Amino acid sequence: MNLFTKTFKHFHTVNKHRWFVFLYSIKAGIPFRGLVHDLSKYSPTEFFESVKYYDGSKSPIHFAKLDKGYSVAWLHHKGRNKHHYEYWEDLNKDGRYGAFIPYKYAVECICDKLSAGRVYNGKNFNNNQPLDYWNKVDKKSLIKIHPGIAEFTEVILTKISTDGINDTLNSKYLKKVYNEIKKKYKR
Repeated sequence: MNLFTKTFKHFHTVNKHRWFVFLYSIKAGIPFRGLVHDLSKYSPTEFFESVKYYDGSKSPIHFAKLDKGYSVAWLHHKGRNKHHYEYWEDLNKDGRYGAFIPYKYAVECICDKLSAGRVYNGKNFNNNQPLDYWNKVDKKSLIKIHPGIAEFTEVILTKISTDGINDTLNSKYLKKVYNEIKKKYKR
């Protein structure tokens, strides 16, 4: 694939991803988060590395990490986008820990997962894929995710897998689940 084609296709993939996040965010009652979602992907730091490693089957970040062991685009991205668990990872005297993510970013994270699954799986996307990815990759990663946010993510993705996106992504239900879990983890 030549550079022009990779540039165009990556730009299209980013726009498609952001469009689906926006649609899901509207359903979830956080439209502004969908509107500003992943704007850093257009920055030179993220865009140019992503074009270099674009192949259309997975995130270019995956291929950059395979090639170099790290991704400059990812390091830039996770430090600027509050819907990523990694943004909320911190250190204290006991080591690394994940902070409890504010509601709007926790919901944006769900919308992000749904959109990524939809964009990279295309017509083969189904409501089980985000939960499967969560169980196979996210839950087993080295990231310190706050246990309450992990529980919120799992509850929502499980409901999506059984009841569908439309029945799950409504702000009343999402806020209820988030607030119940947040109460359990209050210090």
